[in-house]
Amino acid sequence: KEKKSPPPPQGKKKKEKAPEPTVSPREERAVRLGKADKFRSKGANPYEYTWEVTHSTAELQAEHEGVPNGELAEGAEVSIAGRVMAKRVFGKLAFYTLHDQSGTIQLYLEQAAIGDKEDFDDLKTLVDVGDIIGVKGGIKRTDKGELSVTVGEYAMLTKSLLPLPDKFKGLTDVNIRYRRRYLDMIVNPAVRETFRKRAVITQGIRTYLTDRGFLEIETPVLCPELGGAEAKPFVTHHNALDMELNMRIATELHLKRLVVGGVERVFEMGRIFRNEGVSTRHNPEFTSVELYQAYADYDDMMNLTEELISGLAQQVCGGTKIVYQGEDIDLTPGWRRASMNDLVTDKIGVDLYAMRGDLEGAKEAAKAAGVPGGEVDKCPTVGNLINTAFEEMCEADLMQPTFVTEHPVEVSPLAKPHRTKEGLTERFELFCYGRELANAFSELTDPVDQRERFEVQAAKKAAGDEEACDVDEDFLMALEYGMPPTGGLGIGVDRLVMLLTDSASIRDVIAFPLMRKDEGTASLLDD
Repeated sequence: KEKKSPPPPQGKKKKEKAPEPTVSPREERAVRLGKADKFRSKGANPYEYTWEVTHSTAELQAEHEGVPNGELAEGAEVSIAGRVMAKRVFGKLAFYTLHDQSGTIQLYLEQAAIGDKEDFDDLKTLVDVGDIIGVKGGIKRTDKGELSVTVGEYAMLTKSLLPLPDKFKGLTDVNIRYRRRYLDMIVNPAVRETFRKRAVITQGIRTYLTDRGFLEIETPVLCPELGGAEAKPFVTHHNALDMELNMRIATELHLKRLVVGGVERVFEMGRIFRNEGVSTRHNPEFTSVELYQAYADYDDMMNLTEELISGLAQQVCGGTKIVYQGEDIDLTPGWRRASMNDLVTDKIGVDLYAMRGDLEGAKEAAKAAGVPGGEVDKCPTVGNLINTAFEEMCEADLMQPTFVTEHPVEVSPLAKPHRTKEGLTERFELFCYGRELANAFSELTDPVDQRERFEVQAAKKAAGDEEACDVDEDFLMALEYGMPPTGGLGIGVDRLVMLLTDSASIRDVIAFPLMRKDEGTASLLDD
């Protein structure tokens, strides 16, 4: 009989790998508490006091750039510390990624180098991602080209009890990122870089001004009167003095008092508080720099602003041509200068300034040109109408840096009247990417004119305008002693940092922005 061929061998089914058991953050915390206790039982403190650091990771990367693959750096003995961000364990060999403020470096962990098997096992099992450790050893570059610290000694410096977010999913809830900025900075290196650049920018502003003879002098945060801006304040009460006080909405009036006192170049960089809404461009607590220069005017302030910001761009971005939110921005000096009324006229085809004797006719012309009627109806003067038309129709179009000049007197209570144009002032606002970055005046020094403008503001406040300012009698007295011709400038530091770090929201450049009660409050232990 013919033998039947045996059936072809069936491939063995691969055994499916059992899924790793999931451990909740709360369970993980309990495990880590147990590991901290194990360190204590071995006579080690899981929350050490100090560690000698000889190098940063960036310094090691730079100093040993020339070490060939597979070679040791001769004579190198280093001691570093940082947070463990990744672990790979292979029996008697392990690789950790250590992060400090300056960057990262690999730790090369070998049982033979550490010596004691128990110490090596503890290093593998008791050290978790997120822990802060100190290590001492030499330097080598692995065969694959990774510069590494060959660890001969280590210590647990701080045992982390909470696990870091999953390395693949990351920390994606933006509200949790803002509320728990410390966690955001641990897992997102770009966030740390933004705040490093912010520090460079603020220091750069101070250096620029002090190098030019400006003194930085601090002024009060708690103020009996409002002034220097139109904004709703935060109000507080001083118990001992039984006084209602406002948190400052600007530093202007106190800095001008210093100019009267003979400080001819003065500035302050500090926090300002305005009781207003929250948006991508507004935070109720923000940073500004205001400066005042005697014997200067708003043209001088334009030149200073242009030089300062273009210099900061060079320092932070490496050049004056930058990209912000996909838009090419050219900060090279020679910025456009245009009057507010000219911009409005070009946009809507109507010269509202020429109609300043005919408010109703100007309103009708503005509405016909597309300015929102509801906003037009609120304007009590043609000057207010010009400002409204600009805000509604022109502001968003100003993508490249533009000095908008010659604001109406009605919206500029602290600026000198224009030398040749009735009803306008010597004032500019700097716009870029459709946003205001700076505001400056030839400062008003006539005490009689200033009193009249304050009284107009006070009347608006009495009529219910919560943003109008008070009559500051002490400031008026200071002006009556005489303030020299002065140019003044205010720059929104947060918005400038946004521009130079390509940050979409003001919350991205304020370390701890104000949050609504329910934003980002979910416990990460319950994920």
